[in-house]
Amino acid sequence: MSKLAQTSSKYIVKASMSASGIVEKPDIIGAIFGQTEGLLGSELDLRELQKTGRIGRIEVNVTSEKGISNAEIIIPSSLDATETALIAAALETIDRVGPCTSEIKIVGLEDSRLLKRDYIVDRAKELLQKMQNNGVHQKEITEEIRQEVRVSEITEYFKMPAGPEAESSTSVILVEGRADVINLLKNGIKNAVAIGGTSIKETVPELSKQKIITVFLDGDRGGDLILKELIQVADLDYVARAPDGKEVEDLTQKEIFKALREKLESSKVTENSKKKSTHKSSINLSEVEKNLFTEITNDLIGTRAISIIDKDLKVLGRLPLNADFSMLPEVSNVYAILFDGEIDNKFVDFAVDLGAKYLIGMSKEDSLKSSDVITLIRTDF
Repeated sequence: MSKLAQTSSKYIVKASMSASGIVEKPDIIGAIFGQTEGLLGSELDLRELQKTGRIGRIEVNVTSEKGISNAEIIIPSSLDATETALIAAALETIDRVGPCTSEIKIVGLEDSRLLKRDYIVDRAKELLQKMQNNGVHQKEITEEIRQEVRVSEITEYFKMPAGPEAESSTSVILVEGRADVINLLKNGIKNAVAIGGTSIKETVPELSKQKIITVFLDGDRGGDLILKELIQVADLDYVARAPDGKEVEDLTQKEIFKALREKLESSKVTENSKKKSTHKSSINLSEVEKNLFTEITNDLIGTRAISIIDKDLKVLGRLPLNADFSMLPEVSNVYAILFDGEIDNKFVDFAVDLGAKYLIGMSKEDSLKSSDVITLIRTDF
């Protein structure tokens, strides 16, 4: 089994040519450059693309018989799929090679990454055979194969390492590094893009204009710094964080999906950080209350429901937010009201009527009326 050639190309254009006369390789290459010049504008000029390495070395295998020349043409490309297809279509406009009339037809566009996967399968067979011969534990070999497959799926999008569905998806998940992309791939998430740590690439702002962006960062100071920079330069939609002290690349599947499920709208992130600094000094929740409120609010996420807690910290009831609350003011001994929604003045009035001490939601309006009810969001404790 031959080893894969080291190449940065993503696609391979294959074409066939026939000419009514004897032509040689330099004639064909000259025709390709000469007759496609200016067709697609300066950004897709073949000479310039080859100078910058986005189009590789053009391979031509030509044979002649009975006064007719036939050739196979191979062009490696690191452009995206659309640009590569345009280059391929341009080749079919060539109608002369040297002094001879000619015709070029595209045989196919191949994804070179599929060739890598074929190599991985063949290599996996070798490794399994070696395991049987040498007594290597199958689990170790299986994990090595899985790792190879995951790495082979890493592509490039906006000049950044990315999962295979980042380009086609309407939304992407921005993570810090390549290892984060691999871990998300391992757990079935294929639209992640790695921004490269604290050195934010210049392509990130442009990407954020085209996609729905969720930024998913480590739960450490480094993640805090990256978030501050991203907020300044990019148009973010949501923010998710790993648990405190943990990195995205080390998270389990359960931790990943929990963090993404609990993502916040980016507009709330700065607001929430300010609220936390103003509220925490005046809140004196016991550890039991903190743990209970955390458990209940986590359980409420995505339910659009409301839970009412009495002064003995027992759940009095749970209802959908759109329920008829007209009878609830008759409920006594209310201590806290927790719900999956934004705290507004209507809910403040509701909490006052029930005599609650705490009103806890997922977010809150900037301007709430003054009352004896303590309004919190789920990140305040």
